[in-house]
Amino acid sequence: MSVDPMTSELTLIDCCRPLGGATLSEEEAASTAALFKALGDPARVRIVNLLAAKGGEVCACEFEPELGLSQPTVSHHLKKLTDAGLLDREQRGKWAYFSINSEAASRLTSLVDLKEASDGDRCC
Repeated sequence: MSVDPMTSELTLIDCCRPLGGATLSEEEAASTAALFKALGDPARVRIVNLLAAKGGEVCACEFEPELGLSQPTVSHHLKKLTDAGLLDREQRGKWAYFSINSEAASRLTSLVDLKEASDGDRCC
């Protein structure tokens, strides 16, 4: 804050203004943290990346050779991602097909779509 010498009024300087923009509720923050927690393993990040690159549904059997992991390990990671809400699962006979949950993807995208801050915008 500073005082305008002409009017003796307090004015906020740019770096002291309250943060603007939308913020997450406690519930939104908790559910988003669960998404990030599910992505806390490199194999799970690769699964999401493979699904994003494919752009659709992928059979669970396709992940084993791509990841170089055993079927039980792949199943464990797919379950964690599904339980967190990142993936949708559809059973077709004995095979399960996975895709990225669009709502979860939108939530993550909105959080990581950071605007580039320029050095001129900083006050300190």
